Amino acid sequence: MFRQLIFNHAQSFRAGQQIEKALGIGGFGVMNDYRDHITIDPGKRGGKPCIRSMRITVYDVLDWLAPGLSESQILEDYPELTQDDIRACLAFTANR
Repeated sequence: MFRQLIFNHAQSFRAGQQIEKALGIGGFGVMNDYRDHITIDPGKRGGKPCIRSMRITVYDVLDWLAPGLSESQILEDYPELTQDDIRACLAFTANR
C-alpha cells in the first residue's frame, strides 16, 4: 500500500517538475530538495528521519496518508507542518 502511495505521489511530483521546466517556472508546489526538511538525529525518535528536527517522523506522515487523509487534513491537525514538509516526506521515501 505504501509503495503504491509513494509511486503515485512520485509520478505527480515528476510531472509537476516537467511542467515547470517546460514553462520556465519553478517553486510552485514541487519539492526541490527534501534535505531542507528532513533531519536525522540519533538522539531523537531513535534516529528515524524527522521533519525539521521536530518529533514528527516521515513514517508518521506516511501512516496518516496511507488510510486516505489528505494533505489539508494533516495540515489542519498539525499546523506546525507545511505542505512542503509532507511532500518532502514523500520525496525522501521515494528516494530510498
